[in-house]
Amino acid sequence: MARILAIDYGKKRVGIAVTDPLQIIANSLTTVPAHEIFDFIKEYFKKEQVEKVVVGLPKQMNNQPSESMPYIEQFVAKFKKLYPDIPVILVDERFTSKLAVQSMIMGGVKKKDRQDKALVDTISATIILQSYMESQSYNR
Repeated sequence: MARILAIDYGKKRVGIAVTDPLQIIANSLTTVPAHEIFDFIKEYFKKEQVEKVVVGLPKQMNNQPSESMPYIEQFVAKFKKLYPDIPVILVDERFTSKLAVQSMIMGGVKKKDRQDKALVDTISATIILQSYMESQSYNR
């Protein structure tokens, strides 16, 4: 089996999470600057087999796309052009940043470390991936 890669795409940083090869556990992987994401993906795909990519879909409370949607759409379009054989699944990412901070509080992470936006982005990607995995287990 191949991994599932999750991406929490932002204008400045991209949080990345990945499953284990058996697609049982979602793990935080890293955060990379947005302008380096395709270099990172290229290198990662050389080392690991990836079955699909899950991308956080930014929505507002009224279900309308958020202001960051154009950046996500550009990223997804370029990804599909470069990797047409790898499916991209968009997953609602509302509240993932808040959930990430809450999980850090519950995990005992110090306040100063909780202000690390890169850490929040990586945990958000993990939450997006876990949410996707749970939705798939309910659909079986």
